[in-house]
Amino acid sequence: MRALIAAAAALLFAGPVLAGPVTLKANPVDADGQITLGDVFDGAGPASGVVIGARSGPSAVFEAGQLQAMARQAGLDWANPTGLRRVVVRHAAAAPATAGTAAAGAAAPAPAPARAAPVRAAYADRIISRNDIVEVIYEAPGVRLTITGRAEGNAAEGQRLAIRNLQSGRVFDAVATAPGQALAGPGAQTARTQQFAAR
Repeated sequence: MRALIAAAAALLFAGPVLAGPVTLKANPVDADGQITLGDVFDGAGPASGVVIGARSGPSAVFEAGQLQAMARQAGLDWANPTGLRRVVVRHAAAAPATAGTAAAGAAAPAPAPARAAPVRAAYADRIISRNDIVEVIYEAPGVRLTITGRAEGNAAEGQRLAIRNLQSGRVFDAVATAPGQALAGPGAQTARTQQFAAR
């Protein structure tokens, strides 16, 4: 049974296997609102076209840890040698003429664009919004996997939402547990039940 669960989880989270170290670009920019690994890293190679987020304003901010996880999921290795906490990706037309440093972008606040789409959770309670990059933990007896995906909707803590695997394109259900984090697998229902019981 454990082997079957592991195989199912591996299939769910399947993505391309690549390899190679990459370096963060001095001034990451994108031109079309779809941010890819190639927009952020030099040396991304075949993974350059992998979409890791969407920019709806003049800039988008990624937590360094999440960026590392997305790169690792695509088989790339970013060591973050300068210890950045955040990385800012700007619209190509709005980027400064002189190359800025990622370290300077680390202090920039995350944008909070208004969204007109219907919400599934009240804004005050929402911890995950549509198009957020989410780190999902899949837990089952003897199995623990981590995948980075994109939220297909909004969710409050303990609420179910759909997550799209950025590598395979598959959509699966998870339960929001914290800002930018969710749980999938048999453990997700337990977390959801406990959250509603706490209310």
